[in-house]
Amino acid sequence: MDHVAFDDAETYEPDEGWMRAALAGSDQFSFEWFEKPPGHSSPMHDHENEQVCLCLEGELTLHAEDGTSLTLEQYDSAFIESWETHAVENTGDQRAVGLDVFAPGRSFDFWTDREE
Repeated sequence: MDHVAFDDAETYEPDEGWMRAALAGSDQFSFEWFEKPPGHSSPMHDHENEQVCLCLEGELTLHAEDGTSLTLEQYDSAFIESWETHAVENTGDQRAVGLDVFAPGRSFDFWTDREE
C-alpha cells in the first residue's frame, strides 16, 4: 500500500487561489483534490486522460467547446472523455472543492509544461 497524507501531498497552484493536491494513484489512474475561489475558471483545454470530476463543496460548472454547460452541486459528478475540450469554473459565491480522477494517471507536468 502507498499512503499519501493530505498535508504531505504534492501541491500545485496554477493560478492564485486555484490549488491542486496529488493524492494516491498510479500510472493507470490519479486523484487530484482541488479548490477554486468564486469566479475562477480553468482555461479551455483537453488531454489524453479520461476524467471524472466530483464536486465536494460549492458549485462547479463544466463548459464544453460546443457551448454547452453542466453545473455540479455537492456530490454530483461528471465524466469527461479523452480529448474532450472543457473548462471547469466555480460559478458559486463561495470556495468550491472537487476531486478529479484521471485515467491514465497524470502529473502536474500537464499544467507546468503546458503551452498557452
